[in-house]
Amino acid sequence: MMAYSEDHIVLAAEYALGTLEADERAQVEAMMSVDKDFTAMVHAWEHKLGALNQMVGSVEPRPEVWDKIRTAVGVSEPQAPLLLPEAPPTVAPEVVGPPAAADAINADTSNVIRLSAQARRWRNVATLTTAVAAALVAMIGVALYQPDLLPDRLRPTPRNQVVEVKVPAPTSRSAQYVAVLQKEGGAPAFILTVDEATKNFTVRKVDASAEPGKSFELWLISDKLQRPRSLGVIGGGDFTTRPVLASYDADTIKAATYAVTSEQAGGSPDGSPHSAPVFTGKLIETVPPAASAPSPGR
Repeated sequence: MMAYSEDHIVLAAEYALGTLEADERAQVEAMMSVDKDFTAMVHAWEHKLGALNQMVGSVEPRPEVWDKIRTAVGVSEPQAPLLLPEAPPTVAPEVVGPPAAADAINADTSNVIRLSAQARRWRNVATLTTAVAAALVAMIGVALYQPDLLPDRLRPTPRNQVVEVKVPAPTSRSAQYVAVLQKEGGAPAFILTVDEATKNFTVRKVDASAEPGKSFELWLISDKLQRPRSLGVIGGGDFTTRPVLASYDADTIKAATYAVTSEQAGGSPDGSPHSAPVFTGKLIETVPPAASAPSPGR
């Protein structure tokens, strides 16, 4: 693309704006007919200035508005065209002196005319640039806060953003069982809690004290077993936790009877109870297992 002078750029902008005189417009159109790059520059200006036209819609005044204007200016009927007297022909001042002086005066006059035209064009360009900048600022503001006011092709394209929310997987919960170990009709002495998943159990002492030199021992009694099985000595603290139920199946654990005997200090020496049960109880379910989450697609 060839390089154009500032005058060419100004002519293209004023042609797009529509402020050129008839002879200047003819000059621009002649250049456009032979220079495709200059034509592209004119079209670029028309595209830039088109935003101003799109932001302002045309409004047709009502007929009564025109009637009021005619009344205000004193015109009620169509007025004949105004004919102005012809101005006398301008006579160039006679230049007295050698021909060189006359040429200098003519050169100065042409320079003044050319500079005046350039100054007028640059004022037009400055005004045009300010208007374009103001229009762009207005369009940006409207696009941000009221995009519906813009024409369809100038509205910003809506952006759909997909946000992935990760839902934590439901935590699994196993069933919990509890047994109150007590004398028949008496107050609870121990509370036995069993977790179905881990098969760990916890014994909490509620109201029981072993005799001096004696220890309380917990036993599992089941029809599936030939004899009671020791689950260990109940400690002297408030809570005693053991994992020994892991060797038994779930049905045996849930259906068994749990008994506490009073044994010698440290528990039975041979794995068999040496006294009648002091406290007994059976497990009941207190917390059901958590419902499994539905699989995707169901």
